Amino acid sequence: MLNHITIMGRLVADPELRTTPQGVTVATMRLAVDRDFKNKQTGERETDFINVVAWRQTAEFVSRFFTKGRMAVVEGRLQIRPYTDRDGNKRTAAEVVAENIYFGDSRRDGESGSYAPPASYGAPAQPSMGYSAPPMGGDQFAELADDDGDLPF
Repeated sequence: MLNHITIMGRLVADPELRTTPQGVTVATMRLAVDRDFKNKQTGERETDFINVVAWRQTAEFVSRFFTKGRMAVVEGRLQIRPYTDRDGNKRTAAEVVAENIYFGDSRRDGESGSYAPPASYGAPAQPSMGYSAPPMGGDQFAELADDDGDLPF
C-alpha cells in the first residue's frame, strides 16, 4: 500500500507547538496551497487550506524556523481520523502527518511575503550549521596550474 503526499504552500499562521501528557512535542499548522488550474467560472486559481501535523524533532524545527507567510514543502502521509464535535456529532478530519519539511523559499522572500521561485526547494529541513555556499558567478572556478592535457578516461 502507498500513502505518500507532497504539498507546497504558505503557512496561514505561525505553527502551534504543544507537548502531549507523555512529553512528546507536536506542532500543528495550516498551509494555503494553490491549485494548478483555474476555476472555469471565475478564471482564478482556488486555494486549499490543508492541516499539517509534525511530531518530535520535526515539530521543534518547524516551530523554531517557520512563521506565518513562509513557503513550506511538506512530505508525509494523509491521515483521516474520526472525532466527535462539541454537539456530539461524528466528524472526520483530514490532515497531513509530516515526515519531512523543507524550506520552499529563502528567509528574505518569506519575510517580505513576496514569492520567488524556491531557491532551496528540496533542501533538508535542518538548520544551517554555519556553512554558506560560494556566491554564484565565474570567479568560483580557478585554472589548474599543473594540467598535463591528458583526460582521465
